Amino acid sequence: MWCHVVLDLAGTDIYQIMELQTKIPLTPSDNPIDYQSKLVLLGSCFVENIGAKLDYFQFQQLQNPFGVLFHPLAIENLVQRAIEGKTYQQAEIFEQGGVWRCFDAHSDLRSGSSEELLQLLNQRLKETKTNLEASSHIIITLGTAWVYEYNTSGKAVANCHKVPQKQFTKKLLSKTEIELSLQHIRRLIQNVNSKTQIIFTVSPVRHIKDGFVENQRSKAHLITALHQKINGHNVSYFPSYEIMMDELRDYRFYGKDMIHPNELAVDYIWEKFKSVWISSESYAVMDEVDAVQKRLLHRPFNPDSEGHQKFKTSLRAKITYLQERFPFMKFE
Repeated sequence: MWCHVVLDLAGTDIYQIMELQTKIPLTPSDNPIDYQSKLVLLGSCFVENIGAKLDYFQFQQLQNPFGVLFHPLAIENLVQRAIEGKTYQQAEIFEQGGVWRCFDAHSDLRSGSSEELLQLLNQRLKETKTNLEASSHIIITLGTAWVYEYNTSGKAVANCHKVPQKQFTKKLLSKTEIELSLQHIRRLIQNVNSKTQIIFTVSPVRHIKDGFVENQRSKAHLITALHQKINGHNVSYFPSYEIMMDELRDYRFYGKDMIHPNELAVDYIWEKFKSVWISSESYAVMDEVDAVQKRLLHRPFNPDSEGHQKFKTSLRAKITYLQERFPFMKFE
């Protein structure tokens, strides 16, 4: 009898026997993203994880024009300056070790000359405004409620650029402060683009440098404030933080630093995002793009062989076919 039971179970999918996860219920959007959509992605480094997937599948997007922005005040500052056309001036940048930087932008935006940095910042502002006005979907990921206020100006910076910490005051934004910032972001965007869909999410990346308890307080403030402000008006919430904390509650889903989601976790959350926010009618095109991307990674043993020349011809034909339908697609 025992052997019979074992044989019976051996032929059964383990997931039919027991559910090994608590699943967060998700409902497909009635305003999904497709290949005609124009996307803007702003916020913490998790934006870049989702953005990398969208880029791989050749969706139209603008991603973090000022680099990674971790907290809502930094995102609000970018959106406001871009929409109002308030350009950067010499007094708003500074030189550090021969490199010019701006407290409103990530360290990726820097230059050896002040003129070049100002030109870059102001060019990115124009690009941001243009894309916000034309966007169909805007994805905003909040990373932390902790901010560093520069003592000289009293303004919360987007990045400290390794300036000595004594020049800043660390502060945890209150729920009310975050709510006001989110409300301002929404109004600014909807004043220039009333039809765009805004998708908020909280980054699953833990900011352990702030402290374990402090990180949880920070995420709690962000989540509470977000849910106070998500009440329609083309504003939605995607639970990437909750998926990581609940469905993927195991360190095998983290990178070596035990803080950032690893590739498996990012793939998992992407599939969840795809099920909610990517139009099912786009899946066939995504498969075509995926096939091309994988072929582009192919490295032949004999580049001059007849077989490889046929392979290249076939690949060029597939790329041409995609680009005829979607001229914005660019394959390297």
